[in-house]
Amino acid sequence: MNATSVHHDVRRHILDTARPIIGSKGFSAVGLNEILVAAEIPKGSFYHYFASKEAFGEALLEQYFTAYLARIDALLDQQDGTAGQRFMTYWVQWRDAHVAGTVHDHCLAVKLGAEVCDLSERMRLILQDGATAVVDRLARFIAAGQQDGSLPAMQDARPLAASLYQLWLGATLLAKFTRDRHPFDAAMATTRRLLGLPA
Repeated sequence: MNATSVHHDVRRHILDTARPIIGSKGFSAVGLNEILVAAEIPKGSFYHYFASKEAFGEALLEQYFTAYLARIDALLDQQDGTAGQRFMTYWVQWRDAHVAGTVHDHCLAVKLGAEVCDLSERMRLILQDGATAVVDRLARFIAAGQQDGSLPAMQDARPLAASLYQLWLGATLLAKFTRDRHPFDAAMATTRRLLGLPA
């Protein structure tokens, strides 16, 4: 294994270790030392892999969106069931992961969105671009469902996808406030209504 591969492996290990910690505590509340101790990386070596904590945050968000978008693509490309069924599976998985409390390691958009946008313009842009990419894929789901007849062709896919994503982001924040699943149940009912599906 060459030096470049080792560098990338260690860098990825730091990001993988940090993701659940920052997903639980937030970006500002976590010090670099906590991350390095958890990753079992020698103190002082952080800047060998990242130019700054902000650069580290950028890399963390980029890694998050790359993985998240890949999961959506995998669901979109599945051949089992209709596009509409797979689209609803996406929302069911979103709801169930949050209700079960298993999202600390991957739901950084919700956790860090409001926090880092005021700290770093570059991190804000990564969140903006990532959200745009998510909505693009959700629009592809809707268009595919309209094409195969599993979703009614009564609305433009892109605006509807944006509205649904905003709905679920809002429901996720409300669920954090209330510590119950009711915002997700309401979001699911509204999603089915907006898609023209039976309750």
